[in-house]
Amino acid sequence: MFQNIGIPGLILILVIALIIFGPSKLPEIGRAFGSTLKEFKKATNDLVNGENEQKVSTEGKSKIQAVERTESKTVS
Repeated sequence: MFQNIGIPGLILILVIALIIFGPSKLPEIGRAFGSTLKEFKKATNDLVNGENEQKVSTEGKSKIQAVERTESKTVS
């Protein structure tokens, strides 16, 4: 979506934002946008890693149970 915005487009957006919000509000808006983006990335990574961990834990539990069954048969 933002692939076709070049340097002139970014400059135009920044000038419009400066006119609308003024120079005192821009740093505050930038910080809020940055923290929101950071939170979104963290939540996305947690979601992806949670699915992977769930798969690994399920597979790991079944492997551990299989090993325990094998060991209990060999010990008996």
